[in-house]
Amino acid sequence: MPAKILIRRSFQKDKTTEILTILNRFRASAKTQSGYIDGETWINPEDPHKTLVVVTWDSLANWRTWKNSQKRRTFEAMLEIYQVGPTRYEEFEIR
Repeated sequence: MPAKILIRRSFQKDKTTEILTILNRFRASAKTQSGYIDGETWINPEDPHKTLVVVTWDSLANWRTWKNSQKRRTFEAMLEIYQVGPTRYEEFEIR
């Protein structure tokens, strides 16, 4: 059953180039994972330091495998350097 994952992050100011570079590498790595379908990065126009990543996976199981992988944790650690507050996740399935 397809799954949609919402990932919310807030970042420090003046680090846009570094953050977008990491996010693009992050997505490129996710694309190679079993079950990855699509992903988009949305930026809040009123507060460009807030991002929403919307990712579609073929199943929650494949998403959770990727979420818990060492490779993903490495990318997450790179982003955390620039974050203000924790990453927030929401998982949804089509019914």
